[in-house]
Amino acid sequence: MKASLSPSWDLSTEHAASRHGQPVLVNRSTGEAFGAGDIVTLHASYGYMIAAEGVARLAKRAKLTAKGKALVARFVGSVPPR
Repeated sequence: MKASLSPSWDLSTEHAASRHGQPVLVNRSTGEAFGAGDIVTLHASYGYMIAAEGVARLAKRAKLTAKGKALVARFVGSVPPR
């Protein structure tokens, strides 16, 4: 399953880095995958952040299906809140 979060980022269980149905954040241009606890720069104005926080932020603006929202919840929920 794959959910588009922005023109540059997808959340996917179809990437080789995904294990046991746990989604990974995938940069569309490079194919690089990130786990929920990885530090990423999703957009120049966001700066560095934990991937789970960035996905939660991107998901607020993305037009997601119910399955896409469930994928986001699984990714974001895999990192305990700070």
